[in-house]
Amino acid sequence: MDTATFVYDGDCAFCTTCARFAERRIPGPATIVPWQFADLAALGLTVDECEQAVQWVGTDGRRAAGPDAIALLLRGSSRLWRTAGRILQFRPVRAVAWPVYRWVAANRHRMPGGTAACSLPQATRERLYGVPPAGSAN
Repeated sequence: MDTATFVYDGDCAFCTTCARFAERRIPGPATIVPWQFADLAALGLTVDECEQAVQWVGTDGRRAAGPDAIALLLRGSSRLWRTAGRILQFRPVRAVAWPVYRWVAANRHRMPGGTAACSLPQATRERLYGVPPAGSAN
């Protein structure tokens, strides 16, 4: 793999807003892509993993999820963002980051820009809105 990949939920308006912010403000070599349009099999990811948390797949195949994935995205950027990524990987911060991340993920439909679709599992989205996305493992 030539570039690292950061995968997020493209059906979630809150996640999409955060991903667009990262694309604009956090320069780095990673490709930022919604999992619905990613080749999950090639990345070694599953729909379930992508529904649970954002994912990082490095050029070396290293994988991370949630705040660990965010930290790696930040670490590949400019000096200020690299520092934020290192802080996020600091053990005491990481211990707090995971519960906060899980809470935000569970409540993303309530976050600014979030929609009701943000809270639906992929199987429910498919039932309500149609066929599974291309590249999904379903």
